Amino acid sequence: MDAVAEPWSRRALVPAAGVAASALMLFGLQLPGWGHLVLVAAIGLGWWMDRELGLDLALIGVGIAIVSTTSVEADVEWGAFFRIGTVLALAVAVPFLLDRLLLRRRAITFPWRSRQKKTRLELAYLFAVPVLGWLILPFYFIRSGAYQNWPHITDLSELLRFFVGVNAVGTWDELFFICTCFALLRRHLPVLPANLIQAVIFVSFLWELGYRAWGPLLTFPFALLQGYLFARTRSLGYVLSVHLLFDAIVFLAIVHAHNPGWIPIFIY
Repeated sequence: MDAVAEPWSRRALVPAAGVAASALMLFGLQLPGWGHLVLVAAIGLGWWMDRELGLDLALIGVGIAIVSTTSVEADVEWGAFFRIGTVLALAVAVPFLLDRLLLRRRAITFPWRSRQKKTRLELAYLFAVPVLGWLILPFYFIRSGAYQNWPHITDLSELLRFFVGVNAVGTWDELFFICTCFALLRRHLPVLPANLIQAVIFVSFLWELGYRAWGPLLTFPFALLQGYLFARTRSLGYVLSVHLLFDAIVFLAIVHAHNPGWIPIFIY
């Protein structure tokens, strides 16, 4: 991931924050017309300030706009399964291909692993993640009632689709929010503001997906931590492992919430 050039321009915060605001309007507030208007205005302002900034915000905006073409509320029906999967795949693939084929750059990459050795704390965190999920997620889903934003599933085929969907969306989160949005923002901003902006986009999407009520109190710190870990480790494999370990508990907790007699391993 490219480091931001010094000195960085604080003016870049304004259009970048505008892109994040558009995601909040599109996914969180469900205001498609206004959200798209803010997105176009933010990209235009970025382009007016600096061509490279405008290009990078445009790539993020293309991904956001593609996702906004359909509802991403949790649904395991076959039609929704393929519709959402196709849209999310395009939201990653199109900015990547535009970056490589049209702009002739390598600003978007997916560095599976780095040569940097993981610290003991980073390795320990991998083991701590499922434990933290076991402690936190059932309490959140059941006490807030947010589990009802996912369908009540008892059929084996639907359970398998739900499991695949949870892992596919978790993988997509890292490919788009971290390797695309965060990496492109880092070309113009230091880690902290870039991370805050990608976290707003991340959490806005998760809100529409189903993490509502007081879900952002959990998802915003998680998004920030994922960005920080990626900046530190430069390893998609590491942050993806963290995410999928957490999502494994998400799957179990939601299934248990709908069917309390199943998987009785949680305390809430």
